Amino acid sequence: MVGETEEVIQRELAAILPKQPDLLEWRIDFFSGIADRGRVMALGQAIRQQAGAIPVIFTRRSVREGGHPIPLDEDQVFDLCVAVCGAGCVDLLDYELSVGPRHFQQAVALTKDTGCRLIASYHNFQETPDVAALVAKFVAMEQAGADIAKIAVMPKELRDVLTLLDATLTARHTIALPIISMSMGAYGSLSRLFGWMFGSSVSFAVGEKSSAPGQIPIEQLKVVVAVLQQALQGH
Repeated sequence: MVGETEEVIQRELAAILPKQPDLLEWRIDFFSGIADRGRVMALGQAIRQQAGAIPVIFTRRSVREGGHPIPLDEDQVFDLCVAVCGAGCVDLLDYELSVGPRHFQQAVALTKDTGCRLIASYHNFQETPDVAALVAKFVAMEQAGADIAKIAVMPKELRDVLTLLDATLTARHTIALPIISMSMGAYGSLSRLFGWMFGSSVSFAVGEKSSAPGQIPIEQLKVVVAVLQQALQGH
């Protein structure tokens, strides 16, 4: 959900929920009322109520990792995470490893205290680092105390998609955490379709509006995954 207002997010929910997603992600950096704690909390409660049993991911994507500019500093962002997690509005918190050790360790403590799960994330919209660098990033996320490790990178050529998939497969046998990984853009859409075969636990699809390049509508993604799962039965 990337709506700028309560009304737009309500329309997104109305469009997305009938499609029966396994997860919902709320990109709070798109929300025009992000600096108004009352508006955020009220909307968070409304999303929680309508989502029912569907887990909700709370995400502030920073500008440095491809997000929307917001009028809050990192301490204010974290205070918002404390409020939303503490109120039980969300089930998972996506927090970038690049915020630095102090803020990230605060997020580890927050999620432990509130029962949320912490997704450590890293996004690179410029390139795809090599396999060793990507695996090292996954390992760093585990060592930092995350519950889930997420990496999204941009391919410059088709071979870069193989690099991401290779790193995912390697990390699956290197760390104990669930992994979320994707290559972005047109080439990267391939990883969104069959990245799960290499160890990625989640693929982000378009419910109504895209939040990253290369995302595929949920209806199409479900069809492809079902075809591949049937073809791979017993393996």
